[in-house]
Order: sequence, then C-alpha cells, then structure tokens
Amino acid sequence: MTTVTSQTSPKSTAVPISPTELAERLGTPQAPLLLDVRTPAEYESLRVPDSHNVPLELLQKNCERLAGQYDGEVVLICQTGNRAKQAQEHLRSAGLDSARVLNGGVTAMEAEHQHHTRRGQNRWAMDRQVRMVAGSLVLTGFLGSKLISPKIGYLAGAVGAGLTFSALTDSCAMASALQKMPWNRVDADPSVEKVLAEIPSAIQVKAPSR
Repeated sequence: MTTVTSQTSPKSTAVPISPTELAERLGTPQAPLLLDVRTPAEYESLRVPDSHNVPLELLQKNCERLAGQYDGEVVLICQTGNRAKQAQEHLRSAGLDSARVLNGGVTAMEAEHQHHTRRGQNRWAMDRQVRMVAGSLVLTGFLGSKLISPKIGYLAGAVGAGLTFSALTDSCAMASALQKMPWNRVDADPSVEKVLAEIPSAIQVKAPSR
C-alpha cells in the first residue's frame, strides 16, 4: 500500500504556526502541506498560493481517509483560526497528529505578509455572513415584537437557542445552509479525489517497503 508523506517530518507537538514562520517556509523544501478548510467561495476570494481547498464539512466526512494519506506536517488554514482548530481535532482523532493551525488564519496572513496571499472575487467570509443573518433575525424579532405582535419576539429567542446549540455541539446549521446559497457557489466544488490528485505535486510518494 502506498504511503504519502510530505517533505518535512511531523512535529511531536502540533503547536500553532505563525504567519511569519509559514511565510519563511513557503517555497522551500521545509514547506508544509497547506489545507484550507473554508468554503470554496471563501477560498476563491482570498487564499494562500499552493494551498488545497478541503472545506471543513468535507474534511469531517473524510478525515480518516485524509489522515491515512499523510504522515508529514500539515498546516490548516481558515479565516481566523476557529474552523482550522475543529479540523485539527478531527484529523487528530483519525490519527494525524502533525496538523498545525495557522494563527489568525488567512486574515492574519494577508495583514502581515500580503505578498503570500492571492485575492479573487470579493465575498464575505462565512462567519461574517452568519453574524449578519443572526443579527438581522434578532433585530427583526425585537422590532416586530414592539411594532406588530409580541409573539414575533420568539424569533429572537429561537435564534439565541440556535446559537447556544451551535456552541454546545460545535456545529452551525446556519453556515451549512448559507453555503448552499447562490452567492456562495463556485463553478467547481472540491472533492477528496480532486485534492488527492493535486497533492503529489507538493509531496513525496514513498514506495511501500518490501
């Protein structure tokens, strides 16, 4: 069975990596494998070159398969670091301990090392969209309860309950729904097969031992 490894050896402790450390290693033999766990639309809007888009939802469903392909160092990227931490836990539970999180995400990378990022079509980040929708629903519930009927105030309570459930379960149904909206769609959504096909250009393939 073929085992895929990166050009760097895994770290015993997968501590976060700073934008500066990552910038210094990009384009060198010590460059880690970069996995961006944001949505395809977010990735298209702003990304680190040579990173591979594996949305968090896709990674969650295929973490054992992905973890089984790599035993080298991986850097996980998202907007600010939160989704990357979730991805790190999924990969760790599947046996990959070498995945590190980019501190501050692609936002920090652009702020500190803009020349190591690429911009495309401008779109709002998913967490920003979630805040906008949740805030709008709460405001609608509050104003509706004052101007139309007190019962509309239950809308704000429902949003609050949903956000609480989201925090407790470390999931977000609203984000999953927003991903399917037309403005968050791209021409070609990533797949595990596509990611695995792209990886060999960035890593070494070790022949199986005889």
